[in-house]
Amino acid sequence: MEANNLTGAIAALMDEYKKAVDELIEIIKPISQQQLLQTIEPKSSNPDCISIQAILTHVSASMFSYAVYIENSIGLETIRPERLQFDQVAFYVSRIREALKYNEDFFIRNPNIVMEEFDQSKKINTRWGQQYDVEQMLEHAIVHILRHRRQIKNALVNMKS
Repeated sequence: MEANNLTGAIAALMDEYKKAVDELIEIIKPISQQQLLQTIEPKSSNPDCISIQAILTHVSASMFSYAVYIENSIGLETIRPERLQFDQVAFYVSRIREALKYNEDFFIRNPNIVMEEFDQSKKINTRWGQQYDVEQMLEHAIVHILRHRRQIKNALVNMKS
């Protein structure tokens, strides 16, 4: 990341977020349109895992969602950006970079945000039923990228065999 004056846990986590995003982009950049659209898990009950396109739509939307959860936890009442689906990997690369920048800009504007929260009543409640503080939400966002990067990498290996 560029010099952005982030420090401490925020800086460390944002560096790891960027690293995870860079690794994902490295894996997806060479993907053809055919590979992007190909069904990879036809029996999946999760529509976000049917194709690499579905995975990347989910990943890019989630990156914004995690930031919006954090924004709303401090009273900003932000609305999630529209979930966008693309037919070309280049558009996903741009959207993922945009989402990372959105997260970074939030933390630059809020350098003193409370990262760790031990009071359960002040935790962020997710729609999937988990409760996180800001640090845990950011950690989840990073691991989410890593898990889906691995899923895409495995799908690409299976396409070749």
